[in-house]
Amino acid sequence: MVGQDPVAPALSLSTFLRALRERQSPAEFGLAAGPRRRTPGLRREEVAQLCGLSATWYTWIEQGRDVSVSAATLARLARGLRLSRAERSYLFEVAGKRDPERPGQGDDPPEAVLACVDAIDGPAYILDRIWSARRWNAKASALFAGWLDTGGETNLLRYIFLRPEAKTLILDWTARAHRVVAEFRAAVTAYSDDPDIRRLVDELRIASPDFARCWETQGVLAREGGERAFNHPAMGLLNYQQVSLSLAGWPDYRLTMLLPAPRLD
Repeated sequence: MVGQDPVAPALSLSTFLRALRERQSPAEFGLAAGPRRRTPGLRREEVAQLCGLSATWYTWIEQGRDVSVSAATLARLARGLRLSRAERSYLFEVAGKRDPERPGQGDDPPEAVLACVDAIDGPAYILDRIWSARRWNAKASALFAGWLDTGGETNLLRYIFLRPEAKTLILDWTARAHRVVAEFRAAVTAYSDDPDIRRLVDELRIASPDFARCWETQGVLAREGGERAFNHPAMGLLNYQQVSLSLAGWPDYRLTMLLPAPRLD
């Protein structure tokens, strides 16, 4: 007989909800502690009331019964229990649902975080969820002619597919373009209903046959670093190692750094 995985209960939705309930302070929600509380934290009936759910429905969820918990119900639980960003993300993850509100989606990193690019000794830039550059340093501006040096359009995809400079600057443009689209598709899966992303994709499919062909392949790739080579009109052949990192606390923003690499033969 195969033993039960000891990790599984700790990762279950019911176990997580019970732990959340038991560590909440009734006073923080304006509820009297009362002399008759036999368990720590909130009662199930109180959680249900705070979250706008029936007591029976919440009880079934916490008991781990075979019920279908919708994303809307999870959102009510997150709001009612005042979950932190990390707790809310974990709640949806353990329930196997996509968060329709994506906490932090509309929050911009503070100026001090964006300014980190100025401390990097190499081209560096920060992209938001639709892959528009929000901040870049002087070396990035010097490298990316037609994108980060113009003070105009800052979207990376529009630059790659709509600006003629990109095909000259980026070595092996065709392969890189296919990979960038596959990485973008993977990155925006959680935003399938985001109007900004849908407008961007629709625009590029019309304006760029190259983008349309790449998009129709349905390629999906995780974003990763590696060798990047550029043929700069003034600086000649440039080789870098690209490193991309998500910003802690702002998962929709990514910092990309191009670090000097040996010249390719």
